[in-house]
Amino acid sequence: MRPVLRFAGCFNLLAGTAMVCLYHEGYGLLGIPKPELILPVQVMGILVALFGVGYHLVARHPIENRNILVLGFWSKALSSAAAIWYVADGTLPWWFAVVVFFADVIYLPPFYLIIRSLPRAELPRL
Repeated sequence: MRPVLRFAGCFNLLAGTAMVCLYHEGYGLLGIPKPELILPVQVMGILVALFGVGYHLVARHPIENRNILVLGFWSKALSSAAAIWYVADGTLPWWFAVVVFFADVIYLPPFYLIIRSLPRAELPRL
């Protein structure tokens, strides 16, 4: 469990940092024109990097941070579905599906198994 979460954390930190700092190269690799406003891409990069921090928190304290992993699972599932939609639509090149597979889809089974194996944290009664 912990090695998967640590790897996912490092991957997301690197990917998020690249989205914030190297967005020019990202658009060049995709072969699509860079928009006037790059803020949405950079904000997405910040969120990706924050999920990286979150996966490290889950690795350290799994039960207390279980919900971070649940959010990460759904984030990866929904963003994968959206990306595949754009590939099927022809907006993004076909090889982008391979990138999505290794960046997001590959984590779904282990994340699901980890979530299912963790008990829910007991909330203090007020």
